[in-house]
Amino acid sequence: MMMKTMGLGLLTASVMALSSGVAFADYELNILHINDFHSRIESVNKFDSTCSAEEEGKGECFGGAARLLTAINQTRDALKADNKNVLLLNAGDNFQGSLFYTTYKGAVEAEVLNAMKFDAMTVGNHEFDDSDDVLATFLDKIQFPVVTANVVASAASKVGDRIKPHIVLEVGGQKIGIVGAVTNDTPEIANPGPNITIADDIAKITEAVQAVKAEGVTKIIALTHVGYPRDLAYIAKIPDVDVVVGGHTHTLLSNTVKGAAGPYPTWVDNPGGYKVPVVQAFQYSRYLGDLKIVFDDNGVVKSAEGEPIPVDVKFQPNADMVKRVDELKAPIDELKKKVVGSTETAIEGDRKICRAAECSMGNLLADAQLDRVKDQGITISIQNGGGLRASIDSGEVTMGEVLTVLPFQNTIATFQIKGSDLVAALENGVSQIDDGAGRFPQVAGMKFSFDKSKPVGSRISDVQVKEGEAFVAIDPNKVYGVVTNNYVRGGGDGFKIFATAAQNAYDFGPNLEQAVADYLTAHNPYKPYTDGRITDLTPAGYTPPPPPAPAAAPAAAAPAATPAPAAPAPATTAQAPAATAPAAVEAQGQTTPPAAGPSKYTVVKGDSLWKIAESTYGDGERWTEIAKANSLRHPNLIQVGAELELPAK
Repeated sequence: MMMKTMGLGLLTASVMALSSGVAFADYELNILHINDFHSRIESVNKFDSTCSAEEEGKGECFGGAARLLTAINQTRDALKADNKNVLLLNAGDNFQGSLFYTTYKGAVEAEVLNAMKFDAMTVGNHEFDDSDDVLATFLDKIQFPVVTANVVASAASKVGDRIKPHIVLEVGGQKIGIVGAVTNDTPEIANPGPNITIADDIAKITEAVQAVKAEGVTKIIALTHVGYPRDLAYIAKIPDVDVVVGGHTHTLLSNTVKGAAGPYPTWVDNPGGYKVPVVQAFQYSRYLGDLKIVFDDNGVVKSAEGEPIPVDVKFQPNADMVKRVDELKAPIDELKKKVVGSTETAIEGDRKICRAAECSMGNLLADAQLDRVKDQGITISIQNGGGLRASIDSGEVTMGEVLTVLPFQNTIATFQIKGSDLVAALENGVSQIDDGAGRFPQVAGMKFSFDKSKPVGSRISDVQVKEGEAFVAIDPNKVYGVVTNNYVRGGGDGFKIFATAAQNAYDFGPNLEQAVADYLTAHNPYKPYTDGRITDLTPAGYTPPPPPAPAAAPAAAAPAATPAPAAPAPATTAQAPAATAPAAVEAQGQTTPPAAGPSKYTVVKGDSLWKIAESTYGDGERWTEIAKANSLRHPNLIQVGAELELPAK
């Protein structure tokens, strides 16, 4: 077994050195980090949409290049003023997610990241969305190294040798090795092109670590864009990796934020006999990761502590960057005027219609989503009616009009799910029609009927799915490929079944508004239509039941947060990000309180001990009792299908 600590010989040498008066000093390294910036050049609101001037005035905005620059400069300067050693790392996916990327194709991202003075970055899958052309231009502009060991560029690639498998930086007189990796499925979810191969992340990181060790480096950081679960299960267990700074799953780790996916840092046992801290800092520059590592003289991590810093109103946006962003917005304002197509008649997006019945805007959105991913084995599309915010008049259609319909900057999300769970999702979608709720499902690739007069949970009937050119009855046991937006996939608008039962979920596809604009361009002129894919069987004499009398609220009860339609989770920083995996989502394995004595619970996808404790006892803090009752050495690594004993309530 390869041991990080180097065995008895080193121990003997240490004793001899100490006995002769030589002291070995610990080494402290402070790591500031971000991941999944996704072109959020402007600040975002609590729904991760571009912040308005009114929201800025109210102090309700997060992140953005100007505010993040202030947060980085103030935090880094304070550390250096105390003679601390500091690294600023970027875990990838800086591209895609706003009109700044659509307009400038990486040039603005390069400019703002240069201003922040990163020490190193790994590429994310979205850096390959426009093949190696855009990435090569980005690499020309940035002033810091990019390190991703499993990106293998051929001689014909425009990237050349500018993406390194590993680098060694000297910080405070010590050599720090950095190795990187991007998710193995990049060729399936992005477009690296024929001249770039994405090799196995584990094999390539292992090679890079050994190369760094050969240079005499004992302190090694894995800077990854492979996702929190893979960082825990594999990357942190690679021999001689000391620290993992990750991205890709947009995971919020925290010791203070309720519902976070895990502690910051999350500790993993390396087979070499030492522990590895793993961190990630959510998304869209809403947090700046802040990790303090203490190494002993042998390069072994003695301690690691920290907490992501919310990039909120306490940081005044950098004035020069604000001015520069305003300059860069001018062409974007022009882009909003860009004509993307035309429509022969108005496209109906009225909320009173689209939240209660099939509507032509719903069909456009569902069709456009499905068209975008049809070559990925996806056959069904679902769009929440509440995500449609306007109609479009007949005639020319501008990008600004598309953005008015879809203002939330949602991304396309794909997953697989059983037919029975899909029917359950449709039941949720028609459960609050009389209330005008945004969960009503607009669909493509399927048909269904509903009856509002039936009890909630039994309103759906005659669900058919398209197979080839024909529609057939849905098979409850068959697994289907589904596309929706990231808000719905993460459980928004009551679609919790998508958060808990989805398989192979990927929430970070192209922006929905761009997919719709592209679809309108490809189908110009567009002919709005409805075709009977949704049938309302409610009897003509149906009248909605009167609303129940409101119950008296306990004096100490806090008001419940109301989710906004089609906005990416989380709604506030006190909620777990819906996009993380494993996300801290409401447990579905148990729906009734435990009996007086201990009970059993089967772990389902998306569970965390916090959420199980919260669902069972009404108190997430009691997760420690569950961990103790089951002798869990690694409470952040519970396995799907595992049976847990729940102590008596």
